[in-house]
Amino acid sequence: MESTKTKRTSKKDYRKLILDGFKNHVLENGSSPKSVFKFAKDLGMKEEDFYTWFTSFDAIKSAIWLEIFDDTLKQIEAQEVFKEYSAREKFLGFLFTWIEELKKNRSYLLSLYQDNKPAMAAFPKEIGDFKQKFKEFASEIILEGKETEEIANRPFISDRYDEALWVQVWFVFKYWIDDRSPRFEKTDAAIEKSVNLAFDLMGKSALDSFIDFAKFMYQSK
Repeated sequence: MESTKTKRTSKKDYRKLILDGFKNHVLENGSSPKSVFKFAKDLGMKEEDFYTWFTSFDAIKSAIWLEIFDDTLKQIEAQEVFKEYSAREKFLGFLFTWIEELKKNRSYLLSLYQDNKPAMAAFPKEIGDFKQKFKEFASEIILEGKETEEIANRPFISDRYDEALWVQVWFVFKYWIDDRSPRFEKTDAAIEKSVNLAFDLMGKSALDSFIDFAKFMYQSK
């Protein structure tokens, strides 16, 4: 029993060793390692041990994105008041907390993404798992918003709301990467203004009210 516990602890440490080693390499060299063999050797492990945990350097980058996302969720879900927030407030809370988690890894992220404009224009493949998990989180917020009528349920369009919020997340990241304002004040302002705009657009508008009224008048004939 004890040997199994020790083995699990060892595996967990190996994974952390790889993640920390990868970050340190990027910070010191400004790019990903050139080969798994050399990277594993520098960490004092065999190449086959590396593949027990990750299949490539992109897989490591993906794991780091997921780690940042998971840490963000832990932070916001630990706040009792978060459960009482509106959909808009929950998304704002997520973005502000996410930025705080990103700050802990800013130098690492700058090394990989600051000058990588082609990758920034699209979505780097290593963020695919993060995108999927975020959209699951966003779908819960959207569902709550629909139930409270904070978000309008529009045929066809509302099915794409999670994708719209994802695009907004990536916009915030790109804005933050290039932000040079003190304490990233411009990013904070961009978050507030963009979220307010998004939820105003997803909310029930004058056009929705007009359509509802027109339907009522037609059905009342």
